Amino acid sequence: MTEFTRRTVVLTGVAGLAAPWVARAAGPDYRLKFGNIVSGDHPLNTSMAKVRDRVAQETDGKVLIELYPKNQLGSDADMLSQLRSGALELFAQTGVLMSTFVPVASITGIGFAFPDYAEVWEATDGALGRHVRAAFEKANLVCMEKSWNHGFRQTTSSTKPIRTPDDFKGFKIRVPPSPLWTSLFRAFGAAPVSIPWAETYTAMQTRIADGLEQPLVGLLVDKMYEVQKYCSETNHMWDGFWVLANRRFWDRMPPNLREIVERNINQEAIAQRKEVEFLNANLQGELKSKGLEFFKVRNEDFRQRLTSVGFYQEWQKRYGDEAWALLEGTTGKLG
Repeated sequence: MTEFTRRTVVLTGVAGLAAPWVARAAGPDYRLKFGNIVSGDHPLNTSMAKVRDRVAQETDGKVLIELYPKNQLGSDADMLSQLRSGALELFAQTGVLMSTFVPVASITGIGFAFPDYAEVWEATDGALGRHVRAAFEKANLVCMEKSWNHGFRQTTSSTKPIRTPDDFKGFKIRVPPSPLWTSLFRAFGAAPVSIPWAETYTAMQTRIADGLEQPLVGLLVDKMYEVQKYCSETNHMWDGFWVLANRRFWDRMPPNLREIVERNINQEAIAQRKEVEFLNANLQGELKSKGLEFFKVRNEDFRQRLTSVGFYQEWQKRYGDEAWALLEGTTGKLG
């Protein structure tokens, strides 16, 4: 396997393009700031850098996408507020974190719902994805058709490995600020602590929490292996990004330019999905070399626990029968 190294990519500003078609006397007609919370060398941003370059070329420099990774423009909540007001033109966020604004957006993150990526893409590219995107549209946001991959999430700890559902009892686990994440781990008897990602490394250093949960690529690019000792392969939740645009700005762009931006974002999403799937499947060796110890678990035991405590029934009521039926149309019966 080729080692995944931290890639040096110029992610913001015109200098990052370094291409002759950008050097237009009048400059770009449309600047789209793209904000997100993950590191600059995460595949979300390195792939969006490719989108930026292709869009600049295809529009002859009329459209410039500027990348602002790792909370450069503020927290999740800050960027969502900026997106809604028009101060930010493009924002990538996971459906689970967007659920405070669009509740049904988190449905693709239901615990232990998807066994593999094939079912994830069937759902997000199919009827369930269309339902979620329609909810974003009703909230006056433009949602690109293809979701981007972050990966299946694993559980890490600095105190003990998580091998069974009972190991979660009293375990202080960092979760993003989201009702679904909090509900999931409380169902196992854990004590979830909501901490923004930008503050998580320090929170692990100071033992505000005992552990966290992330896809392997997130553990690597943000060096969480330095503050965690054990990793349990729980695969408890699939996590991915929706790319959202400010409606007023989007509608002001000429249709031909919108088509170029949207097409390139959706096309690159497909390539990025495969890259992240490969990375998350092949990073164990590198993370082990950095001190992280891995443990396999019986995922069905965790799903059975969620069923027995009524987790799925609770969330079916929250999302409504229509959305839940679309979910189960791919996953089969939950709960």
